[in-house]
Amino acid sequence: MWTIPKPRYKNCNSLDTRDEAEIAVNIGGVKLVLYGDVLNRYPESRLAELINCSTLSYDIIYSLCDDYDPGKREFYFDRDPDAFRCIIDVYYFGEIHIKRGICPICFIKEMEFWKIDQSYLDECCKSDLTEKEEELAEIANKVKLILDDLDVVPSFNRSARYQKSLWKLMEKPESSLPARIIAIASFLFVLVSSLVMCVGTIPEVQMEDDEGDLVEHPTLEAIETTCIGWFTVEYLLRFMSSPNKLHFFLSFMNIIDFLAIMPFYVVLTLTYQGTAMMDLAKVQQAVQALRIMRIARIFKLARHSSGLQTLTYALKRSFKELGLLLMYMGIGIFVFSALGYTLEQSHPDTLFSSIPQSFWWAIITMTTVGYGDIYPKTTLGKCNAAISFLCGVIAIALPIHPIINNFVIFYNKQRLLETAAKHELELMELQSSEDSMVKATRKSGALGALESSMRTSRSDNSIPLIEESTRTFKSRKYCSETESF
Repeated sequence: MWTIPKPRYKNCNSLDTRDEAEIAVNIGGVKLVLYGDVLNRYPESRLAELINCSTLSYDIIYSLCDDYDPGKREFYFDRDPDAFRCIIDVYYFGEIHIKRGICPICFIKEMEFWKIDQSYLDECCKSDLTEKEEELAEIANKVKLILDDLDVVPSFNRSARYQKSLWKLMEKPESSLPARIIAIASFLFVLVSSLVMCVGTIPEVQMEDDEGDLVEHPTLEAIETTCIGWFTVEYLLRFMSSPNKLHFFLSFMNIIDFLAIMPFYVVLTLTYQGTAMMDLAKVQQAVQALRIMRIARIFKLARHSSGLQTLTYALKRSFKELGLLLMYMGIGIFVFSALGYTLEQSHPDTLFSSIPQSFWWAIITMTTVGYGDIYPKTTLGKCNAAISFLCGVIAIALPIHPIINNFVIFYNKQRLLETAAKHELELMELQSSEDSMVKATRKSGALGALESSMRTSRSDNSIPLIEESTRTFKSRKYCSETESF
C-alpha cells in the first residue's frame, strides 16, 4: 500500500474530526491512504467530498466512487493510477505536472473526474495540452473530410448529389479512377503549357509576320490555346461544383489558377480590340507584360504535389526564421556596402560610385555569388570583401537549420495525422458494427454477456471531436442501411 505521509506542520489541536480522519482508496489496483487535513485544502474536489460524507448513506458514497468495502473502509476507483499520482500533488504543492508518457487529453479527463480545475496545471503542461488539442482538431477535420468522401448519405436533392459528385471528380483524385485520370491529365497539361511557353521564345522556332517581327509558331499557339481551354473548363467546373463559392474565390490555389488563365483572354481582347482604343506600340507592350504572367501556371503543379504543399506550409511556419535571415542580411549589406564605398574612394579607377550602387556588390558578395561586374581594387577593400562573404555565409547558415527542422517536423506530423485519422475511422467502423450487433441481440432477447463484454472495452476518456465524427459516421451508415431496405 502506498501511504502518503501526514503533514507535521499542522497544529493537531486545531483539527476537527474530519481533518483527523483518513481514508483508504484503491486507484486501479494501487492502494493509498489519504488524510482529511490534506484533502480539505480543496473542499470542492471529489476526494474532499468523499471524506466529508463517509458517515452518510451508501447512495452518496457510491455516487462518488465505483465501489466501497465497508469492512476495510476502502474506496475503489477504476481510474488511471499514474495520472492520479500526478493529480495528488495539487494537495501538497498547489500545482500539477503531467508526467511523460501520459496523454494530456486523457489527463484532463482525469482532472475533471477528480474535480480539479485546469488552472492548477503548470505552464509547461498547458503548452503541451494546447499542442495536443490542435493536433486533435486536425485529426477530427481529416476524419470529417474522409467521411464526406465516403458519400454514404443519400442526397435528397438530385442536383446536390450531382454537384457533390462533380466536386469529388475535380478535387478528390483518390476518390475514383476517373478523378485520378483527370488529375493526371491536368498535371500533363500544365507541363505541356510550360514547355510551350519556353520553346516559343527560341528564335529558330519563331516565324516572321507580315511586318517582319518574330512571333510564335502557329502550332505552338494552337497547343497553347488547347491548354488554356482545358484550364478554363476545369476552373469553371470546379467553381460550379464548389460548396462555398466565396471560399473558392479567396483560396490561394484558385487565385493562381485564375492568374494562369486571365492573361490569355486579356491578350485576345487587346489584340483584336485594343488598337481601336490605344496606340499599337502600347498594345504590344501590354501584351508582352501579360504574356509574362503565364509563368504563374507553373504554380498549378502545387495542386497535384503534396511535397510542394508541405514546403509551402513549412515556409509559412518559418516566417520568424526568414525574418531573422532578412534582418541579418540587411544589416550586413548596409554596413559592408558603406565600408566598401569609403575604402575604395582612394583608388582612381574605383567601381564604387555611391553607397546605393554598392548595395549590389554587398548582396552578391554576402551570398557568395560574385558576378565580377564590380569588385574592390584596394587592399583594405579586399579585406572588407573577405569579411563580408564570411559573415554572409554565417548569416545564411544560422536560420537555415531551424527552417529545415520545421519542414521535417511538419512533414512527419502530416503523415502521423493521416495515419491517426485512418485509425480513428477503423475504430468508428468497429464500434458501429458492435452497436449494430448489440441492437440485433437486444431484439432477439439475448443481450446479457455480449453487451457487458463490449462495455469493458470503452472508457469515459473519450474525445469530443472524434465522438462527433463517430456520431456522423453512425448516422450516415444508418441512412445507407435504411435506404437499402
